[in-house]
Amino acid sequence: MDIPREKKPRTRLPIYLGIVAVVALALVGLMSLKPAGPGVERATLLIDTVKRGEMLRQVRGNGTLVPEDLRIVSAMTAGRIERIVARPGTRVEEGSVLLEMSNPDVQLEALDAERQLTLAQAELATQRASLETQRLAAVSAAATARSEMREAERQVRVAERLSTDGLSSSMDLERANDRLSEARERYDSEKRRLTVVEEATEAQIALRRSEVDRLRSIAAFQRDRVSSMTVRAGQKGVVQALALQPGQWVNPGQEIARVAGQDRLKAVLMVPESQARDLALGLKASVDTRNGFIAGHVSRVDPAVQGGTVAVDVALDDALPRGARPDLSVDGVIQIERIADALHVGRPADGSTEATTQLFRLEADGRTATRVTVRVGRGSADAVEILEGLKEGDRVILSEMSQWSTATRVILK
Repeated sequence: MDIPREKKPRTRLPIYLGIVAVVALALVGLMSLKPAGPGVERATLLIDTVKRGEMLRQVRGNGTLVPEDLRIVSAMTAGRIERIVARPGTRVEEGSVLLEMSNPDVQLEALDAERQLTLAQAELATQRASLETQRLAAVSAAATARSEMREAERQVRVAERLSTDGLSSSMDLERANDRLSEARERYDSEKRRLTVVEEATEAQIALRRSEVDRLRSIAAFQRDRVSSMTVRAGQKGVVQALALQPGQWVNPGQEIARVAGQDRLKAVLMVPESQARDLALGLKASVDTRNGFIAGHVSRVDPAVQGGTVAVDVALDDALPRGARPDLSVDGVIQIERIADALHVGRPADGSTEATTQLFRLEADGRTATRVTVRVGRGSADAVEILEGLKEGDRVILSEMSQWSTATRVILK
């Protein structure tokens, strides 16, 4: 008789433990993996290697050649353009005529000023003659009074001798002394009157002369206005701009032309404001005119910022190459200093200098780049000094990476 065998229950605990262990190991492995970064096209990036050696600090800017002797010819008076003699590009001398204008009102005002001056001069001559006649009458009266005083003095002396000899009475001597006192008072009065007349004559003549001088200045000014309608260059050079046409009306103060001297030109470079803080007068510079390089030095730095740039004047020390002319586009490089031994790399796109910035450093595989904190020092137009965060031989991305500001690593494709 067969006896049925009891089956022992199968336990599945080891299987479950194995599955749990595998899952735990997988989770640990996944947690240890670095998060995959966004992909970036390598061809679109600018990558540079950190180097150690000499670093030349430079500032670059573009600009134009500008004449140092530039005269802006403006209208002294209103008028109508009658004839244009010189056009832009014409070489002129200091007294060369640029154009001719006309204005009848100005000519009439000049004639009226001449008429008033002539009348004032005639009045001055008449008044001078009248005052001189009064002065001469006062001189004559003073001379007469002086003669009478001397005659009275002689009569007093005669009366004193006669009185001493007993030939006249004391009353005659007293009458003689009275006449002498009266003569002296009359003479003193005439002298004072002569002084008053002379002072009044000088004052009235000076006042009338000042009026004549005023009218003479007005007449000269009106003559200058008439002369200014024949517009002249004012200096030797080339007419740079003259945008007027015959028949056009010109107002006082309006710009008529620009005359630029060709002998002395300077370069005006527009330097980005982030690179302009180390600029100083006298720094050496080199200007590229596309026909050659000209050595120069910084002669002026504009204290104001315009449109994110600073205007820098560079005086040219060498002779100008052929083809150099005003408004010619040029590029310039200004040397700030030369650092003998420095750890440096190309200038990042954000232009940071003497600050702490974030850069992406390439890993050894060359396929990934990790964000690192870098402290940069002095900067140049195309390089920046590295103080902390990078070492010689490291490769970093210099391109603009702000769109990946939240990523700690990127993948180069």
